[in-house]
Amino acid sequence: GVEVGPQPQGVARADVLDKMRKIVKHGLDFVQLFNEGKEFPPCTMEVFKIMEKIDYPRNENGEIIAIIHPRLQDQDWQPLKNGDPLFLTLAGEVIPYQGNCTVYPTFINEAAYYEKKQAFVKTEKIKLTAKHLRLSVS
Repeated sequence: GVEVGPQPQGVARADVLDKMRKIVKHGLDFVQLFNEGKEFPPCTMEVFKIMEKIDYPRNENGEIIAIIHPRLQDQDWQPLKNGDPLFLTLAGEVIPYQGNCTVYPTFINEAAYYEKKQAFVKTEKIKLTAKHLRLSVS
């Protein structure tokens, strides 16, 4: 599967559709080249690994008592450091991020995740190394 976004539920966006078409084309091109015997050299790339899902602050009745801070909104994949604004209570109090390392939030304030009690997903940036890849013929 391919998920490209973000985009609001029930909305078809031409720019997002174009990105989806491009990624599917690249995937199909890779499969074709691999099947033709092309060798792909080793490579290293940065990726984001999911650490944990973070819920909104809630009261004892389970009701949300703070929203995503405006400085965090629309900042998917951007670094979030200790002390950066994270949530804003309905009374205007800033709740900062408290962590011992920089993280990269994603799926920030996605409507589809409210019912799943998820304000965002905390990820870490890591490097993966892939060995060379080549079709082995038996």
